[in-house]
Amino acid sequence: MNAALLAQWQFGVTSVYHFFFVPLTLGLSVLVAIMETIYVRTGQDVYKRMAKFWGKLFVINYAMGVVTGIVMEFQFGMNWSNYSRFVGDIFGAPLAIEALLAFFLESTFLGLWIFGWEKLSKPVHALTIWMVAFGSNISALWILIANSFMQQPVGYEIVGGRAVMTDFFALLTNPNIWVQFPHTVFSGFVTAAFFVMGISAYHLVRRHEEDLFGKSFRMANVFGMIAITLVIFVGHSQAQHVIRMQPMKMAAAEALWESEDPASLSLFTIADEERLQDVFSIRVPRLLSLLAYNRLEGEVKGVRNLQAEYEAKYGPGRYVPSVFITYWSFRIMVGLGFLMFFISAFLLYRVVRRRPLFQWRYAGLFPFVIALPYISNTTGWLLTEMGRQPWVVFGLMKTADAISPTVSAGMVLTSLITFTIIYGVLMIADIYLLVRYAKAGPESAEASATHSASEVAYW
Repeated sequence: MNAALLAQWQFGVTSVYHFFFVPLTLGLSVLVAIMETIYVRTGQDVYKRMAKFWGKLFVINYAMGVVTGIVMEFQFGMNWSNYSRFVGDIFGAPLAIEALLAFFLESTFLGLWIFGWEKLSKPVHALTIWMVAFGSNISALWILIANSFMQQPVGYEIVGGRAVMTDFFALLTNPNIWVQFPHTVFSGFVTAAFFVMGISAYHLVRRHEEDLFGKSFRMANVFGMIAITLVIFVGHSQAQHVIRMQPMKMAAAEALWESEDPASLSLFTIADEERLQDVFSIRVPRLLSLLAYNRLEGEVKGVRNLQAEYEAKYGPGRYVPSVFITYWSFRIMVGLGFLMFFISAFLLYRVVRRRPLFQWRYAGLFPFVIALPYISNTTGWLLTEMGRQPWVVFGLMKTADAISPTVSAGMVLTSLITFTIIYGVLMIADIYLLVRYAKAGPESAEASATHSASEVAYW
């Protein structure tokens, strides 16, 4: 393996680990804020206990997210110095704003929320968790503004072999961000909803704290139903944007080798990537055109046609991403998204009809649905990043040209193994703490905030 491939693996491993924590942070902060707001409005103690219980799990997850996120930025100067040199004038601005504004905002107010119980007035204390939720989601916005430049470069010009920012407002209004950001945030809301529903189901099956966990489950169910519906609609818009701006990504995701009008949608394909052809395929006529243009006709470009087009535009080379990863990550993401929609709709029906939630034979397996949004989030991120290859900045810089020239394969392999082991230990620690406090129930949240914070810091 060469240094470039190993560096890709390292960044991929660390980003997947980090993204394990991010969606839950985005969604659970909002859910906890809603719970505490209801407590302030109604004075019912059960909502205060809900906010404390789910807030403790949020703090554990948040701490791990911070730890895993820091390492990622160091890689830009270590493994990817050519990339940083080329795009740093643009890429650094939103990352700096994210750190100086959003991160410090959420971390400062999280401290006030943890230690402010019984010290701040009820409305002010509730405001602190809303500021945490706002900071978390604005943090995601700035990160995705930076990532959107990699997907769709805007507001720049090439000066002396470097991309130099010429229009900061263009970065903020990049069309890619306004389909990518809501899709990411709503996916985080879905993650939080299934997290709360899964843990609540664990306790409801065992008839623990039925009032607290019943309310938590119903609130998360409504929250999740709204969020997954929005994910599907925004995801549809995002797919249409991808077809316009990165047509090779969608062609690979559909294993569409030749341009078609109308274009067929693949239900199942076994592909020969080297020859760019099917080994076996089942396709639905016209359905991909419907996805792309909201009508049953319209051309969608194929892999072969785009390869020839890109060779003429950018020079010789292979411009086809891994069809296997792109194709199957797209299907897993979409399939699990619709599965979560139907699960949420079924449970919401039972809630509205006041049917018993967890009195069937296999109800004890429901907590395992917590894994669904995590798998969907991960495959969605793989689709986004792997489908852009061989570009690190689409149309401007190839991934192979972005690697640091002085970093050897042995160096990257050593750090890759080290980070994978360390992150694996952190993942085990995070899951252990979440499972421990989730099983313990609300009584664990009655312990002092100081004890909670110190234990998370220890891990």
